[in-house]
Amino acid sequence: MEDPTHPPLRSYGRLKSRPIKPRQAALMETLLPQISPPPGDFDPRTLMAGAQQAWLEIGFGGGEHLAGQAARHPDVLLLGAEPFHNGVASALRHIDEAGLGNVRVHHGDARELMARLPDASLARIFVLFPDPWPKSRHHKRRLVQGETIDDFARLLAPGGSLRFASDVAGYVDWALERMLANPAFQWEAQTADDWRKPPADHITTRYEEKRLGDCAPVFLDFRRA
Repeated sequence: MEDPTHPPLRSYGRLKSRPIKPRQAALMETLLPQISPPPGDFDPRTLMAGAQQAWLEIGFGGGEHLAGQAARHPDVLLLGAEPFHNGVASALRHIDEAGLGNVRVHHGDARELMARLPDASLARIFVLFPDPWPKSRHHKRRLVQGETIDDFARLLAPGGSLRFASDVAGYVDWALERMLANPAFQWEAQTADDWRKPPADHITTRYEEKRLGDCAPVFLDFRRA
């Protein structure tokens, strides 16, 4: 059992950068409280009438992928977790402009949110371009760790999927090694193109297009056994 006086190491970097625009600031005050997950334990599938599935995106950045997937799948409840203030503000703008009613946004650490979800309550999890913490002494801060993968396995229903993407070669190797070490997951790749090319349902974001890493984006899709 975790000691509440010693929370998990922070797996993300800065929390805020430049001041947000007035419209986004207003959405933080008005829209965010309306679409934040409820306090305490909850089943995400109960947050929207008629929801066929619930998906989770961890660290959604500016929210382009989160909002895009929600628009494509109106019968799916999309949960997004992001601690970065400016990213949440950007996501709210996308959600508001598209009139999306199937998104819930957690402004904070995804691990805190995951701890409140029941077993097998998710059909998909996205971990796209997480903070790579490239220095060896910081690797313990990477989101993808053995205990986090155990949480992914707990939350995904059998047959559910997890997509990890990164443009940092060392983090790709790190994630693949640890995911394959967990018998709950099967890597779905058959050929090199399966990880070199974006999946057909991927939504490319402006961050991804900047190519800030040391390799071309790599996409790893895993299936929950």
